[in-house]
Amino acid sequence: MSASADSFARLAIEMHEAPGVEETIDAVVQFALQALSCTYAGVALYARGSRPEVAAVTDPVVADVYDLQLSSQTGPLVTALQEKTTVLIRDTTTDGRWPEWAAKVAALGVRSVLDVPLVTGGGAHQTVGVLGLYSPVADAFDADDEAIAHILARHASVAVASARHEATMAQAVDARKLVGQAMGILMERFDVDGDRAFAILKRYSQDTNTKLRDVAQHLIDTRKLPH
Repeated sequence: MSASADSFARLAIEMHEAPGVEETIDAVVQFALQALSCTYAGVALYARGSRPEVAAVTDPVVADVYDLQLSSQTGPLVTALQEKTTVLIRDTTTDGRWPEWAAKVAALGVRSVLDVPLVTGGGAHQTVGVLGLYSPVADAFDADDEAIAHILARHASVAVASARHEATMAQAVDARKLVGQAMGILMERFDVDGDRAFAILKRYSQDTNTKLRDVAQHLIDTRKLPH
């Protein structure tokens, strides 16, 4: 099954308009089911500062396939993440690269696997996750499927990076608002100027080893500074 330029354009718009990372990834896996010869699809993403986590699946069997690899840190998903390379398994009953994992996956009814890394561009290419495509049919993925999967992965990589950036920016704006409100409370209560109010918040943040936004939130909620 081939995906037209129109359908990719619609996907790009849908991903761009998605309100967050979770919705973005859901759009990706649903599109994969329509555009590729797969029965199941899923995405695993690197959470910040931790190991990959299952972000979206179209069927519980995909979560099982992922969990088997994430717990043992071996398998095509892990290889795709670490080596930033696409991994194709034509038949889990005959592929010998990860025999223990393959046997378990074959028992789940999955015969074909195509794992494509989600890699962001820029100076240092960074793997943000993997798009996994699965079929109960052996040798389900041909060259066209692989090409479409790569295009989809590029779309997904950009969309995830953009959604994460927007979320980070939104948090920063929210933090500035909270700090501003907290400064206003201190300025009114202690009759100090803005610089002094900010210095008080910063000191409490350092003394209590608490994020500045959390000190501000505590002050707004309780009208008291943390002990």
